[in-house]
Amino acid sequence: MKFTEEHEWLLPEGDLVVVGITEHAATALGDLVFVELPEIGMNVVKDDEICVIESVKAASDILAPIDGEIVEVNSALVDNPTLVNEDPMGAAWFFKMKPANMADLDEMLDEDEYKALVE
Repeated sequence: MKFTEEHEWLLPEGDLVVVGITEHAATALGDLVFVELPEIGMNVVKDDEICVIESVKAASDILAPIDGEIVEVNSALVDNPTLVNEDPMGAAWFFKMKPANMADLDEMLDEDEYKALVE
């Protein structure tokens, strides 16, 4: 698993990457009330705003962590945004993407580097 400084996690799964937000981000946001996911088939470039999440505290954008194509979204989050608060590192993944270059993950933070960032 890799992490971004924007509090996203990336989990390689075959030739795809599963993306969600970290427990730290979910806790900081508070109870989520709305999630807008990207379109399947959408080609994204690193740092594109591709998801919108709203909590009782704030609204945030989720940025594309790497270049690639969105191939699947977790529609359960649209019906039940609080899933992000309940299981941010598991069932509450946001989307799966086919990266333009899997080696881009090598530039991400590992778990120890991410923990150092948030402590």
